[in-house]
Amino acid sequence: MAGRVLIDSNADLRMNQLKSVTEPKSSKSSPARDAVLELKSRIGKSVLGQDHLVESMLIGLLANGNLLIESLPGLAKTRAVKTLAKHLAADLSRVQFTPDLLPSDVTGAEIYVQTDKGGQFEFQKGPIFANLVLADEINRAPAKVQSALLEAMEERQVTVAGKTYKMPDLFMVLATENPIEQEGTYALPEAQLDRFLMHVVITYPDEASEGEIIRLNRAENAQAPKDHTSEPPPIPQQAILDARGEIDGIFVSDLVQTYMVDVIYATRFPGRYGEPLSKWIQVGASPRGSLALDRCARTRAWFDEYDFVTPDHVRAVIHDCLRHRIILSYEAVSQGVTPDQVIDKITELVAAA
Repeated sequence: MAGRVLIDSNADLRMNQLKSVTEPKSSKSSPARDAVLELKSRIGKSVLGQDHLVESMLIGLLANGNLLIESLPGLAKTRAVKTLAKHLAADLSRVQFTPDLLPSDVTGAEIYVQTDKGGQFEFQKGPIFANLVLADEINRAPAKVQSALLEAMEERQVTVAGKTYKMPDLFMVLATENPIEQEGTYALPEAQLDRFLMHVVITYPDEASEGEIIRLNRAENAQAPKDHTSEPPPIPQQAILDARGEIDGIFVSDLVQTYMVDVIYATRFPGRYGEPLSKWIQVGASPRGSLALDRCARTRAWFDEYDFVTPDHVRAVIHDCLRHRIILSYEAVSQGVTPDQVIDKITELVAAA
């Protein structure tokens, strides 16, 4: 079946059908949405100039996925995660990935203990058993250690010594990596990258935000120790779980679902759209890409107070959902083409209906 392209004799008819189901209408406000927006506001007061990172963390949390965050050093990745944990009633654990790290340092291990009944083995949980797990510089550890995260990320459980231990209902891995340092690093395999719901790329803040960061840091250093009793209570985990239930009810029309499928198939069969896509893409997105688009687009619609998904919601999350799922050809890499440029071309060619 040929892919849908912008030059199409039936495009006008389909666009009219699309408009009939996508006229703006807002869903009702809810305590869960109010709580999430309050959480976003609190994080934004401490993490300046990184609105996209803050929104992406919340989308990943609400969509029950994991994030790979890529940026240069010092762009508030760790600060953002810590601030999220501070204002959410959630446990945070941080693992600094290094070449000498062992898988048991992440998952935990059985240890021999002496009790009144004699010696026995007990499982001592590792840092993976937290609500929020910050895997700092994940590409500095070899594949064997990186793989310790895979079962927890995909199946929400960890198996050690033949026993399976469930992860908490609220669980998210936020892995960071530095794109400019290659010495002493281990590239993440494609199969592991595919398990991240989104790959978020963070850039420098603008000039105004940079000045605000300096002022905020100066104020924080000058202040006396804070009275934590005056701080507002953290947002309860139940608010996130309730929001997930509301997001599950967001409507996706057949036309919008077809649009998402067409986008994914454009990455798999770029020859349908001619050059340059046919020369840029070596391997396209897996079905996890389709699921990521659906989950993140519904979450984006929920944030915008819509009770249905529009093509604009899909386009708002498409880069974060697909940039790590497309393998470029040698020709594209040699020409300096980036995954984001490929995705831009796909959204240009694939019709929204």
